[in-house]
Amino acid sequence: MGSTPRAVVADDSHFMRSVISDILEEGGIDVVAVAKNGQEAVDAVAETDPDVVTMDVEMPKMNGIEATDRIMSTRPTPILMLSAHTDENADVTFQALEKGAVDFFRKPGGEVSMEMSRMQDQLVDIVESVAAVDPTDSSDVASARTAGSGVDLGGVGTSETTGAETTDPAGGAAATEYVDDPTVVIGSSTGGPTVVEQVLSDLPLAADLRVLVVQHMPSGFTDRFAERLDARSEYSVREAEDGDRIGGGEALIAAGDYHMEVTGYRRGRLRVGLTQDPPVNNVRPAVDVTMETAAERVTDPLAGVILTGMGEDGARGVRAIHEAGGYTVAQDEATSAVFGMPKRAIETGCVDGVAPVNDVAAAILDAFEVT
Repeated sequence: MGSTPRAVVADDSHFMRSVISDILEEGGIDVVAVAKNGQEAVDAVAETDPDVVTMDVEMPKMNGIEATDRIMSTRPTPILMLSAHTDENADVTFQALEKGAVDFFRKPGGEVSMEMSRMQDQLVDIVESVAAVDPTDSSDVASARTAGSGVDLGGVGTSETTGAETTDPAGGAAATEYVDDPTVVIGSSTGGPTVVEQVLSDLPLAADLRVLVVQHMPSGFTDRFAERLDARSEYSVREAEDGDRIGGGEALIAAGDYHMEVTGYRRGRLRVGLTQDPPVNNVRPAVDVTMETAAERVTDPLAGVILTGMGEDGARGVRAIHEAGGYTVAQDEATSAVFGMPKRAIETGCVDGVAPVNDVAAAILDAFEVT
């Protein structure tokens, strides 16, 4: 890709096509074609070979999910879904991510042009970030990896290690024993939803984790995200509410537009509070807020994980968890859609292990195993 990303803008609204195209052009992105339905988007990608596509979810003739599926199977191209804030669109948006779209951006409602201009910098930033993704790389590399790839995975070194055990399928002796009351905080952004889903689905209930997930995602989508994770993992997953408490085998997803703070921890029960304090690292929820408050209040074994995403959110949090005696893991560059957040975390010198996405859960479990 050259210095100026080339984009195709697909939206069934002439007004939205114009607004989005103008914003991208003003932000230094070259809009090489526009499309008013999914079929035109597929054709435009074939004709212009762009670096990125902004794809409306609901369009006539062929919707965004079908168009994404077609593009990824014929000419893989980084795709950013533009989704209106409705439950139906949220479901379809997550399906598009499963089909290979990199990320999504919430379309404004109400006074569209005014809201869109406020979101201008955010939209340009995320389009540039998505355009830099190699659509043929990260998932293929991830699936080609196998567990136990020689990642340096040390122990946690906090608290006593009496904990749960699991037995092997044959009913033999205990296979793995875990520390009591472990907590893991997972942070991710661009390219993160499907990666978080994979990591959480790889974590066995026997580990009895308390899981906190901070995924940069707008309000109106995090509840559906939590429902998907609940259905796809052994853990009981829900969107966080102010004052929520969780114990082993439970997970909370930070609610869109709210920071999630760990406000209390006692006897293996963890409590969170939600705030609308100013954005941190230009985002809300911020990974740093959750990780730093977890490091401050959680007295049992703790781990922090930074997955794919643009920006530096999570770097301070990783340092805080490391300094509190916890264990820290970052996703590797090869399997990260965007290697911004993991890279900044690694640069702190406070990351204990770097792992491909298929090995992240194993890294977490290794940290909590009784040795």
